[in-house]
Amino acid sequence: MDARILGIHDTATTAAAPYGGVISRARLRALGIDRDEVRLQLRQRRWVAHGRWTIATHTGDLGDLARRWRAVWEVGSGIAAVDGPTALQHAGLERWSDDVVHVSVLHTASITPVDGVVVHKVRSRPSSLLAPGELPVVRPAPAAVRAAHWAVSDRQAALVLIMPVQQGLCSGAQVLEATRLVRGRTRRALIAGVACDVALGVQALGELDFAGLCRRYRLPEPARQVVRNGPRGRVYLDVRWDCGLVVEIDGAGHRWGLAVTDDNLRQNSVALHGDTVLRIDALGLRIAEEQFMGQVVAAHTRLSSLRLAG
Repeated sequence: MDARILGIHDTATTAAAPYGGVISRARLRALGIDRDEVRLQLRQRRWVAHGRWTIATHTGDLGDLARRWRAVWEVGSGIAAVDGPTALQHAGLERWSDDVVHVSVLHTASITPVDGVVVHKVRSRPSSLLAPGELPVVRPAPAAVRAAHWAVSDRQAALVLIMPVQQGLCSGAQVLEATRLVRGRTRRALIAGVACDVALGVQALGELDFAGLCRRYRLPEPARQVVRNGPRGRVYLDVRWDCGLVVEIDGAGHRWGLAVTDDNLRQNSVALHGDTVLRIDALGLRIAEEQFMGQVVAAHTRLSSLRLAG
């Protein structure tokens, strides 16, 4: 390799490093590297083209950062922004797997499909939704709300709203505020409800109207806030039937700090006095209502039968 070609390669490689080893043709031109010099590098297989506008200055696979820059350049620089689950992964979301890069564009944009990229058209994307930095990427809270709207199921939607808060990428209050800024077309009620659960915790009985669920599933209305003596004084059970069935509905706060320990002590104390305790998390009741209420009905039927037999 002669000195000039080597110099071009080194210049481009250095410039591509902040982008994960890829660079756009526009940036190459700004460096004084014209299309003939790019074509030579490609022909000699030192570089690889990944679409119309993206050049890798190596021949290996693209990493996550490079794939995200490629998505933005190929869909349209100045048009596309990394969004949804990919934006959350860029912010550091762990234990989430997705093989494609999600980007958003305004609904008026004209785009060409790009392999490995899912393009979502949105009604608005103000600059205030973007995180600081050169890569156009939506902040974690609005990205979580977008991801929930784009999810394949209610369960996945709830999960992608909860995980960023659990992992410290954003606060529950920020997610709740994002539901007012990001208006998707799907599962609006579910997303608003889960955002409230995550932001505020749930005093579940009032907000989820458990009595209404009991009527729907043909259960007698239970007593609420029943007082019992527990290991640390009086405790209040969410709901209880005379047959000895207790249902405790846990809001988001029941997963934080020592709340789990306190809940376990309380449940054990109630069970030692002969009651059967079922626990339902408020988020689960939103996305798996039939399964949880089926368990409540089964437990009530069994305990009522035992009481009559006794």
